[in-house]
Order: sequence, then C-alpha cells, then structure tokens
Amino acid sequence: MAEPRKKGFFARLFDAGAPEPEPEAPAHGPAAPEAGRPEENAAPPPPVGTERAAEPAVPAALGEKGPPPASPAATEQLPTETVVTPPPSPPEAVPAEAGAEASGPARQSWFQRLRSGLSRSSQSLTSGITGVFTRRRLDEATLEEFEDILIQADLGLATATKITDALRRDRFERQVTDQEVRTVLADEVAKALDPVARPLPIDASKKPFVILMVGVNGSGKTTTIGKLAARYRAEGRTVMLAAGDTFRAAAIEQLKIWGERTGSPVVARATGADAAGLAFDAMVEAKKAGEDLLIIDTAGRLQNKAELMGELAKVIRVIRKHDPEAPHAVLLTLDATTGQNAMSQVEVFRDQAGVTGLVMTKLDGTARGGILVAIAAKFGLPVHFIGVGEQVDDLQPFSATEFARAIAGLDR
Repeated sequence: MAEPRKKGFFARLFDAGAPEPEPEAPAHGPAAPEAGRPEENAAPPPPVGTERAAEPAVPAALGEKGPPPASPAATEQLPTETVVTPPPSPPEAVPAEAGAEASGPARQSWFQRLRSGLSRSSQSLTSGITGVFTRRRLDEATLEEFEDILIQADLGLATATKITDALRRDRFERQVTDQEVRTVLADEVAKALDPVARPLPIDASKKPFVILMVGVNGSGKTTTIGKLAARYRAEGRTVMLAAGDTFRAAAIEQLKIWGERTGSPVVARATGADAAGLAFDAMVEAKKAGEDLLIIDTAGRLQNKAELMGELAKVIRVIRKHDPEAPHAVLLTLDATTGQNAMSQVEVFRDQAGVTGLVMTKLDGTARGGILVAIAAKFGLPVHFIGVGEQVDDLQPFSATEFARAIAGLDR
C-alpha cells in the first residue's frame, strides 16, 4: 500500500536511519531553537532570544524565594492600567503546524518524534532487559533483577510489581526473549496510563474558559502557554494571555512575543506588579472582549515554600471573585528531567492549588520518562499533553498506547 506524501505517524516514528530535518522558521510560528537547549528556556525565534539571556541578573536565592512583596511606595510607581497587546494578525495566520516549512521536506510524524524523544528512557530500559533476558528460563532471580531495572527507571514500585507479576503468571519457568518482555512491559504501562490519558475539555459555555498554569521554576510554563495558544488559535478559538509571572521581565516579554506569533492579545503590567490584581484585570478584559479562552501564566515557585504557595492561593481567590467557577482548569507543568522530585510537586500543587491536570515537558531530555507512569499510578490525575521538543507541534495530546510502545522501544 503506497504511503501518502507525508509519512504516517508510526512510519516516521521508526524511520531511525533518517536524520530529522531542521525546518526554517515560518512567518508566524516559533522556530526550532538551538539543539540541546532545555525546553523550559525555549523561546520563539528572533527577536525572542533565549529566555535566560534576557533575564536580569538576580541572586540565586530568588529562584527559591520568589518575588518579594511590593512596598506601598513601589506599588504607587506601577501603572494602574492593564496593557493589552493587540494581535497583529488574524487567527488564520497561525498555521496548524507552525514549526514546519511548507515547501521543505516533510517533518517526522508526532509518533516518530515521541519515540525519538523517549529514546534515552527506552534505551535505559531495553538495554537492561536485553542483559537479563537472553533466551534464559524465567525464574525468581531473573524476575527480581528485572523488577530492580523497572524501579531504577522510575516506573514506580506498583507498576514494576504488576509487570513482573504478569511475567510470572504467563511465562514462569519458560524461556523468554527480550522482545516478549518488552511487549509485556508496553501492555502493562499502557494499562497503567490509560485511565489518565484524557484530553483537556474546553467548555464553550464558559466565556472565557480560564486555564491557570502553575509549576516550579523552569518547568516550561510560559513556553507551554505559547504552544497551547497556537493550538487553540489553529482550532479557530480566540485566546487571551495574561503575563502573571510579574517577577521576571523576561517572562513578560516572552509571553508578549508568543501573543504576537499566535495573534493572541496579552494582558501585562510592569515588572513587580501584583499578580493577583493582574489576573483579575485579565478576567475583566477577556470577558469584555468575548474571548473563548484566557490562559494565565504564574511565577515559578518551589513546592516546599509555604509562603509562595500561599501567594498562588491568593491569585485563585481573586480570580474567583470575578467568576466563582474559575479557574476552570489548573494545569501543572512538570519537567520530566526532575525525576522523583516531580512526585512531591504533584502532591503539593494538587493540595494547594487544586490541580486538575498535568502537562509533562522535556521528555526528550531525560532517561527518566518512566516517572510519568509512577505519577499516574499514585495520583490518577489526567495527563493532557506531553512535550518532546521545542517547536509548537512538539506538544501534543497524551496517548497511553503510543507512550507505552515508544518507551518499550516497540512499533505498532
């Protein structure tokens, strides 16, 4: 059967021998940044520059303490009116795949990029499996060794136990191959993830539908907001962005550029403004403009800092003064490279900010992608999106089966 001109998702996923092209930046979409840069620092193409390069020099301690409370004198110097950056282009100017060049070679499919992104996690698992299962008889010693490999890959004890139990039940005292073991691994991971693989529901009756983005420093919140804005604009929805990370001037500027690229108005204030007040003003502006969605950025904060989590709770309380049902979705952005630390992030942000769903980023930069399985097994929170790259279409809705097959190094 002849392939379509653009390779299918799985075909491109397993085209291991072909190097991934580097498409040029389109007129209205963020381009691929330098190779090897972490996703949380990714920014749209020039004149964006790198996010960290644009940040003013601050003491290291600020990454933990967050913005200090503004003094009355400082508050008086801040602008009293919210700045709304108008969209420079109509919605149709945002391409469905902003990272691909129309006239260039076809980009790899999402699944091929997913498997490539998860290659480090997959290799750490499959190399261990190959070392343990070389057409040998499956006994208790082998199962214990295999269980250790799964735990070291951050899959979690519960999932590791289910996988080894499945092998013990069906193949005990039989010869097994690494291919058979990887198939069992993929099946059990898919079962663990299937209950949480849910799309983010947008209730059109709520205008604006408010999405609050939360997470620790450097988890990729601002970049994720830009990618979500591009996705929803391509679907024909109107989107307003709110630069609620008022502590960092670079975050405000970055969000403004994402607004320009996606044709989304941005509500912003001067650096140091009150984040809760900005969120309230954004609610007013979005309601007045009749926007379909309002996506609010927040400053990164460590989950073990009670005073900073209290500030986030204040933002939510102020939003609810305008709309008792808002925010309608609270998305926690998780950096996959943090491994086990992501577990405590989910627990604290769920309890303090009422997290309704997860977005996991930078799966392409770590061998610890299995942590998503452990998080799903423990918390059961919906996983809406995962990211495996810098371009707009490198953030996609989460599929349990695709993730499981990719992390096990299998095709369909």
